[in-house]
Amino acid sequence: MRIGGGVFRRCAGAALLAGLFLAAITACGQTPRVIQSTENYSENEAPATDPSALSPQRTADVGFDTDSAAPPDTFASEEASCLSDSGHAELPSAPAPAAPVEQSEPYTPIKPHERLVWVVKTTLWPQHLMFGAIRTGIATAQDAPPEDGPHWGGFAERFGIRLTGVATSKVMEASVGSLWGEDPRYFRVPEESFGARVKNVIRMTFLARRSDGRIAPAYARYIAFSGSNFLSNTWRPDSDADTGDAVRRTFEAFAGHMAGNAWNEFWPDAKRCIFHRCKQP
Repeated sequence: MRIGGGVFRRCAGAALLAGLFLAAITACGQTPRVIQSTENYSENEAPATDPSALSPQRTADVGFDTDSAAPPDTFASEEASCLSDSGHAELPSAPAPAAPVEQSEPYTPIKPHERLVWVVKTTLWPQHLMFGAIRTGIATAQDAPPEDGPHWGGFAERFGIRLTGVATSKVMEASVGSLWGEDPRYFRVPEESFGARVKNVIRMTFLARRSDGRIAPAYARYIAFSGSNFLSNTWRPDSDADTGDAVRRTFEAFAGHMAGNAWNEFWPDAKRCIFHRCKQP
């Protein structure tokens, strides 16, 4: 079996992008801790307007008169009346969270570790590897590109090139999208009609959710599909490494993403029917 040395170069490039991705999600993971520490401030310290919780110097600074202040139990009763059943102070002026668009369940933004899980699943899960093997087998039978040859060594070379390109694309989409909160996941709409579900499959090929639940163009996906395919020209055979080939592979990437959306949308229902459970929810 002949496997070219280009595999090592491809793996090194993918490892570099993976390192950048891990650094990005590590940086993003610091934000929730800061928010959590801010939210816990009211639990660990007494309200600033309570003279009993202030030192004499701070009491003078905020303008309280210790001689005319109400008894401590009065302040405690006023504070208790402002607390909710859960024990946390509520801010009446705080805006309500934005309602997700066209989703039956409340939308939860993707977390940094979920981005990493998404990269692994969309690259190495069995259905994705099977689809890649089918496409690689067709290319090997057609001997395209001819530099790899129509044999098992050529199949391995083509499969390695495709797998490295897919991994690079997924890492780019997840890491670049984290900069503006783009969610790369696909969300099913099983409660909709068949036509609406097909429309959702097509639409979510080019759109994605943001952290506030709204739907917007999937800019990170556009960057990842085009960038990874042009980048892969550096390790592909010469007959498959020009601008036209990169553009063709970019369109094929969107077609493959649409096929993956269709699988995610309809396969759970088909699987229930295969096991004679079509009537179960």
